[in-house]
Amino acid sequence: MSKTFKSFAAIGLKISKPVLSGLLQVAIVSAGLFWLLDAGAEAMNYRWQWYRIPQYLWFVEDGEWFPAELLEGLRVTLEISAVSLVFTLVIGLTVALLRLSNSVVGRFIAHGYIELIRNTPLLVQIYLLYFVFGPVLGLERFTTAVLALSLFQGAYTAEIFRAGLNSISKGQYEAADSLALSKVDSYRFVILPQVIKRILPPLTNESVSLVKNSSIVSVMAIFDLTTEGRNIVADTAMPFEVWFTVAGIYLCVTLLLSGFAAWLEHKLATPSY
Repeated sequence: MSKTFKSFAAIGLKISKPVLSGLLQVAIVSAGLFWLLDAGAEAMNYRWQWYRIPQYLWFVEDGEWFPAELLEGLRVTLEISAVSLVFTLVIGLTVALLRLSNSVVGRFIAHGYIELIRNTPLLVQIYLLYFVFGPVLGLERFTTAVLALSLFQGAYTAEIFRAGLNSISKGQYEAADSLALSKVDSYRFVILPQVIKRILPPLTNESVSLVKNSSIVSVMAIFDLTTEGRNIVADTAMPFEVWFTVAGIYLCVTLLLSGFAAWLEHKLATPSY
């Protein structure tokens, strides 16, 4: 056996032990949860009906596949989350720039907005927008949901942007000025690319929180994933199967989002030659 093969085998052994240990722990925890749920269902005389769940995910008609209630609700959830994320980033960056500006009025407005939003519950903000400001401004339910989520997450994102902007050394601003770049170009080509690299992990957390918080807009009778799940439970009396499925869908979305952000962070951190 060559030395090269032995070294590769040793590396593989070192890697496999932690991986196997982690898989074993996950298997033990999963088995424990399964036993606990099954025992609880038996004590309640509950009979699992997982075989009925696929019909609420998709159905086939005339040989063509169509999404059912849960996947349609997922589509609405993703639409609300995607649009809200764009406005969240715009609001967050704008408020952060106002907080760091020389304008007393701008700093006062930005500080007041952050304190107001961060110290009141999201559900109360949704009720105010939907029942008070929405009818006055003529806002539709989808628009109200996007506005509520964007304003709420924007307050937290603003602080993330502000921390990122404060972390950039003054030399970077001076270098942009020495190149005779305008204020907009300085931020576009010099400052913001560096800021994005530094704040990508907390921005990912905010994106995940945005997807999870989107479930609260179900109080506005928007047919998102949570609302569809609640309607199915009311029709079928299968709370365990439906809510576990809904939770699993949310988990898949947030894990994919976290994985994409990790990949993007790795690509941004890797120097290109």
